[in-house]
Amino acid sequence: MTGSSSGSGTSRALGYAPAPESRSVVDIAPSYGLFIDGEFTEPADGGTFKTVNPATEEVLCEVSEAGAGDVDRAVRAARRAYERTWSRLPGSERAKYLFRIARILQERAREFAVLETLDNGKPIKESRDVDVPLSAAWFFYYAGWADKLRHATGGLPAHPLGVVGQVIPWNFPLMMLAWKVAPALACGNTVVLKPAETTPLTALLFADVCRQAELPPGVVNIVTGAGETGRAVAGHPGVDKIAFTGSTEVGKAIARQVAGTGKPVTLELGGKAANIVFDDAAVDQAVEGVVSGIFFNQGHVCCAGSRLLVQESVHEEVLAALRRRLTTLRLGDPMDKNTDIGAINSAGQLARVRELADAGEAEGAQRWSPACELPGQGYWFPPTVFTGVSQAHRIAREEIFGPVLSVLTFRTAEEAVEKANNTPYGLSAGVWTEKGSRALWTAARLRAGVVWTNTYNRFDPASPFGGYKESGYGREGGRHGLDAYLAPDGPDRRGHLGSGTGPGPGAVLEDFR
Repeated sequence: MTGSSSGSGTSRALGYAPAPESRSVVDIAPSYGLFIDGEFTEPADGGTFKTVNPATEEVLCEVSEAGAGDVDRAVRAARRAYERTWSRLPGSERAKYLFRIARILQERAREFAVLETLDNGKPIKESRDVDVPLSAAWFFYYAGWADKLRHATGGLPAHPLGVVGQVIPWNFPLMMLAWKVAPALACGNTVVLKPAETTPLTALLFADVCRQAELPPGVVNIVTGAGETGRAVAGHPGVDKIAFTGSTEVGKAIARQVAGTGKPVTLELGGKAANIVFDDAAVDQAVEGVVSGIFFNQGHVCCAGSRLLVQESVHEEVLAALRRRLTTLRLGDPMDKNTDIGAINSAGQLARVRELADAGEAEGAQRWSPACELPGQGYWFPPTVFTGVSQAHRIAREEIFGPVLSVLTFRTAEEAVEKANNTPYGLSAGVWTEKGSRALWTAARLRAGVVWTNTYNRFDPASPFGGYKESGYGREGGRHGLDAYLAPDGPDRRGHLGSGTGPGPGAVLEDFR
């Protein structure tokens, strides 16, 4: 493995010429306000904070921090747009706006990819090839559903919930926005979205897309800030539904906050996914899947395959192949198109990764990383593999959210399933085998919302995603993703028809008449 303080050094070490992506396609303003009722506005009772490039620690710009009064303004704007405009539009008209947003995302794909990498630290090729294309695909997909909602409910009448509060994480800022905003709008809801405080810039650029698409003012509102802003969104009495992706700890706090209010909640929380490699698996293919599932994204995905369960008879072979592959990865400037591993998103997250990795070593696991020179500036952590790991080790139990892999072994399929399920999480898993019957047997017994077979970290807007246990509840994606944003026809499930929460007058959709 190679690494240096610049993309050119990393590339030349393996014989590649540097291939930096230009920043010129992005025009970052010195400061950004809140996006409320179709316009950028200064916070009334909040402050400001800085967002930085995690690869260089360069301050990118200053961003407004929304206070409770600002969140209230956003909710009121969303309510007006919901009652006066959005809920009254037929599905075919809403679909036109969603299609328009999807096309604009494609047209401005390079701009979004560069901004995502600058603000997040992930390699440009991941932003370019995964995040932005999937975000556009989500809007295309749900645009297609907007005038067919009766088919999603089995022909039963239903209506939108009203104003939806959405809080998204820093690992996939644009994609998590698309996962939540697209189905909410397709169903006729309006949105108040809070992006993560360390990665707000693509959400603010998306606000510009909403204006370019001539989305009615107030349909999408974006309030930036940290934890207090998120709590204000979740606790606002005018918000009819909460959708959250993030840590299990914060998800539990949101669930407690809305308990007793009758607000529906969907939570997509942490994970400790297991990749199970059987003795008949194609080793190189499995290793590539393991690497893409935990290292290419710096471990910054809730479904990262941070536990590798290998059948004992092929343990040494798989481990040798994994180590060989890791020596070929390139760590460095995320803006270099040759870079495989970028920066950790923030100083706080880097401290968390270091603390858990040190705990693994202190508990007796063997730590290995390929030879790697880390850049002098920014937040960096080398890809790290732990062997000799037991299920009692913290690195095998706790979500790390960094490029750290714990390797365990098993003898039988039953033992593999038992170890994979021995976690409070249940978001995803992977199975590697040449036998279809073994793959199906294993997948049926894994307590995980998504099980990939002979691949990993592949997403499609038509496929639902979500977890069990402490990984949350509810599904995003596919037809199932519509369920979270629709309620049975008739009075609002809290009994507030027309009272300022839930569906207002005229909210019955044309699709269900």
